[in-house]
Amino acid sequence: MSVKGKTILIISGGVEAVPIIAEAKAMGLNVAVSDGNAAAPGFDLADFRLVASTYEPEKTAELARDLSARHRIDGVMAAAADVPCTVAAVAEALGLPSTGHDAARIVSDKFLMKEIFKNHGVPIPWFGLVESGAHLKVILQARNVVIKPVDSRGARGVIRVTPGVDPEWAYSESLKHSPSGRVMAEEWVSGRQISTESIVTEDGVMTPGLSDRNYQYLERFAPFVIEDGGDLPALLTDDERKAIDTVISCVADSLSIRRGTIKGDIVMGKDGPVVIEVAIRLSGGYFCSHTIPLSTGANFVEAAILLALGEKIDINEYRPRFSRSVCQRFIFPEPGTITRVEVPEIKDENLMMMRVYVKEGDKVVKMTSHPCRAGMAITSGDTREEAQKTMARALSKIIVEVSPAMTV
Repeated sequence: MSVKGKTILIISGGVEAVPIIAEAKAMGLNVAVSDGNAAAPGFDLADFRLVASTYEPEKTAELARDLSARHRIDGVMAAAADVPCTVAAVAEALGLPSTGHDAARIVSDKFLMKEIFKNHGVPIPWFGLVESGAHLKVILQARNVVIKPVDSRGARGVIRVTPGVDPEWAYSESLKHSPSGRVMAEEWVSGRQISTESIVTEDGVMTPGLSDRNYQYLERFAPFVIEDGGDLPALLTDDERKAIDTVISCVADSLSIRRGTIKGDIVMGKDGPVVIEVAIRLSGGYFCSHTIPLSTGANFVEAAILLALGEKIDINEYRPRFSRSVCQRFIFPEPGTITRVEVPEIKDENLMMMRVYVKEGDKVVKMTSHPCRAGMAITSGDTREEAQKTMARALSKIIVEVSPAMTV
């Protein structure tokens, strides 16, 4: 189908949004980009620029309304930015296709999300609000839990409260990251953790993006819960894949989503998939733009753009066309001041991407959330072992020296 000449507004012009903006341009679309940073890299590709924070729904909607009066906007979406309420505000102001204000409000509040899921039979862990450090102590007498702000992102304030972790400190630390001043606890579910990206249409749910999340540094960064990339395809049976589709379908029903995309964090528990949380946006970390198409050949970003424009798509066109192993890992310097960074040119056909975010003189803080990571790489291979070996070789050649500590 041709959408050439139509215009889409993409909320966020950050570096991880650039591939999504580029895909929209490749489809022949005019692209408006909104971001609070006037120097956002996504603006370099944009036909229209709206300077407004991604967390300012009203201002973004006002600027979008002004632009649409001069140049019609046909769709709106977020890319690598967890701002569903901003997307919903623009869609409502302009009468555009959207997953809706109610769904946006629900997924922006992790406690409300779990309440809705519980009422609709979505498999989830035990959960509850935490009123204080003393209250957390009581909870810990009966449960092994992780606590988190109800309204933050990027693993900020997510703490696994294991023996030896002070509940008073954990509650206070998590609370710092909640704009609404609320912290919740949920049972820690043992099992393999899976990142998912699903397409939802009137014809059903299909999940082309399935990655085994890598938590090899869970103890190193404890009590904070920091992911170190992942591996595609996830090692799942056909029955497990079908079970994930079924669970995401239940999520979509609970949010009254009939068309769109859903990003999921899922644990494969002893009785099947358990939903930790979901988002109704394209994921960051190059998952949707790079690792999914490299592993499956499915153009997930194209599907998301078409759905945002209100176009009808054939879900079968976005099923995996092949299965290739893809590995993603991050760079974790020790805290200190960067004294030296060297990123040599590496000629390897299986090294698909490498990014180092830090430079000499930058301050490295303690690793407490995903934004603290200093770089990343993506590799591929015929097997998972091959992709991981290429990753190890590539990362071993990157030099990031920190004073007083040093790491690679």
